Amino acid sequence: MTCWPGLLSTAAKVNLLVLVVSAVFSQSSLSDGVPEFALTKIEESDTKDDSGKELKTEADADPEDLEVFYPTHQWQTIRPGQAVPAGSHVRLNLQTGEREAKLPDSENGGKDTREERRRKRLGKVDVDSNSFTSQELKKALAKMKESEKAERKAHEEEVRKKFRPIEQLKEEFEKLNVKMETDYEIMVKLIGKFNSSASTLDEKVAALYDLEYYVHQVDNAKDFLSMGGLQLVIDGLNSTEALLKEHAAFVLGAALSSNPKVQIEAIEGGALQKLLVILATEQPLAVKKKALFALSSMLRHFPYAQQQFLKLGGLQVLRSLFRQKGMETLYVRVVTLLYDLIMEKMLLEDSQHGGEQMEEKLQQYRQVKLVPAVVEQDWCVVVSNLLAMPEHDTREKVLKTVSVLMAFCKERFQGDQALSSTLSLLRSEYEELAAEEQREGDKDGYFKELLGSVDSIIQELR
Repeated sequence: MTCWPGLLSTAAKVNLLVLVVSAVFSQSSLSDGVPEFALTKIEESDTKDDSGKELKTEADADPEDLEVFYPTHQWQTIRPGQAVPAGSHVRLNLQTGEREAKLPDSENGGKDTREERRRKRLGKVDVDSNSFTSQELKKALAKMKESEKAERKAHEEEVRKKFRPIEQLKEEFEKLNVKMETDYEIMVKLIGKFNSSASTLDEKVAALYDLEYYVHQVDNAKDFLSMGGLQLVIDGLNSTEALLKEHAAFVLGAALSSNPKVQIEAIEGGALQKLLVILATEQPLAVKKKALFALSSMLRHFPYAQQQFLKLGGLQVLRSLFRQKGMETLYVRVVTLLYDLIMEKMLLEDSQHGGEQMEEKLQQYRQVKLVPAVVEQDWCVVVSNLLAMPEHDTREKVLKTVSVLMAFCKERFQGDQALSSTLSLLRSEYEELAAEEQREGDKDGYFKELLGSVDSIIQELR
């Protein structure tokens, strides 16, 4: 075999180089200190400066002293002292000897992951707290607070542009000789105008009209009482002017609504008697309508007033309205009032709530003998006759009242042939209307409900 010394020495050199490179790779892969970087090896000479003192490595450096490295999808050189975010790809460039890093390549065929899309949307922002120094976080929080404060100031400024302070408005109104008044001050002026002998009829009526608006509020009604306005209005029910009586009753009814204190003062001031006089005597329909409204407001939820109403013959007064011509519009109002008063007592008696206050109220209602008086004065027939009226709304209210009175008027209803005929006609009419509703897709319509009420009454009378 022929031996070529030059060639042999060259091959030996190549083999030696391969062995050296293999040794470097083997040592790098087996290193436990830096498992993330396959070609990273810190030489001892790299950790010392020219004077021989050891330099701090990234592992020894204070996290707050590290500069943040922001990787992209392209390889970038990592400068000394830069902190590389977790998850980045790092390599050692064998040609330059420098470390480089970039974002990891997508493993889903080039499509960005949700995290990558979030990174792109937010820009160079890394939610990893280890990637930011405490100073950077403090600055970011300070900027957020400044931004919120600026937005809040901008909103306040926008509100100021739209609305002016009350003090400024008052000043402007004073310049225009317009004074902003409270409800109390306005009511004082209106009461004064109504009570003034110098005021004309129209001025007094206008004052009452405005007062009705204010006394609807419970607190205003109490103020109206304390300033003496309630008694003036009660006295106004005696006026010879129909307009004054009408509007006085209207104001009274508004002040009485759901206001026990005013109800007590009104009945003690003689309002009940005056209202019954208006209803019992010949008066225009408008006056009687407002008087009935005031009476209803006084009686509801006030058992003492209901007792006095019965003692003063109030039921007879209401029944007399059915004998007066031109009062048909009041019929359903009267029946509704009776229904409400009867149901009010029944619901209270069926209530499961106890307590001394409730027991005391029950005792007061037990002294109100409304139903016996209704039966005695033959209201059973008066009520049932109203079923012949053409309005469906009126029939609905009458049917409810008949159902409530059934336990007390059953014998009287059974002997009433006119009622039996009326119920049969109503049944036929509402069967057709309910069927038409169903054809239109309304399965639980208004007329079906009325038909149910009629059928229920017919069934009970059999």
